[in-house]
Amino acid sequence: MCQFPVEGVIPCMNTLTIGLTCLLLATFLGAGVVKGVTGMGLPTVAVGLLSTAMSPVAAAAILVAPSLATNVWQMLVGPDKLRLMRRLWAMMLCIAIGTVLSTRLLVIVDPVWSGRTLGFALIAYAVYALFSPTLSVPQRLESWLSPVIGIVTGVVTGATGVFVIPSAPYLQSLGIQKDELVQALGLSFTVSTVALGGGLLAHGAFRLDQFGLSLLAVLPALVGMWLGSIVRQKISPKAFRRCFLLFLVVRGFELTLRPFS
Repeated sequence: MCQFPVEGVIPCMNTLTIGLTCLLLATFLGAGVVKGVTGMGLPTVAVGLLSTAMSPVAAAAILVAPSLATNVWQMLVGPDKLRLMRRLWAMMLCIAIGTVLSTRLLVIVDPVWSGRTLGFALIAYAVYALFSPTLSVPQRLESWLSPVIGIVTGVVTGATGVFVIPSAPYLQSLGIQKDELVQALGLSFTVSTVALGGGLLAHGAFRLDQFGLSLLAVLPALVGMWLGSIVRQKISPKAFRRCFLLFLVVRGFELTLRPFS
């Protein structure tokens, strides 16, 4: 019989408790709403909330299926997939390499310290998004800067399970049109998700027989996205986004201070 894991490996389906199931459903429903309103944020919210009850490596493993489902859809919407892939292939390759190699950090580092790293990542993402500085990368620098950003994004993804820093700000700085940017973010997040799942699997932190737990989170994530699209029509996305980012700052500080409490 499958027992509760140690060192942050996610639990098997037959060890699910009512509390864990409710946390899982509520987390991905809420994360889906955020993504439906703002266009991103599902992994950031999900890992940030799940880490209240488990280590970041466990949260990252549960994230794989719902993140993949929502990001593939985001990537496929629009006509510019192949052109974006040709333009960003070096960045995507480096994201994959950096993520797979650095995922070991999630597995071997003490969960308290990996949680602290996650806290710093949440704060960095939220502060950047709150102030939204206007950055512009000259096209002549893109050929060598994209692989560097890819590697750094991969390391952050592998160490925290959050894959928006620095890839999202960088893609926004390339001057890509709005619809293309949505696709580019979907492409980046999809590559990060697949690489994260592969890295966790390679390091023994995500077994195939546990994939059902991740699949369980897909439906609430999709329902949340649908609800978020409705909410977006009713409230100011800017105000909602600001409240969401302030929540991430608070959550990030809580995680970073946990080792000293």
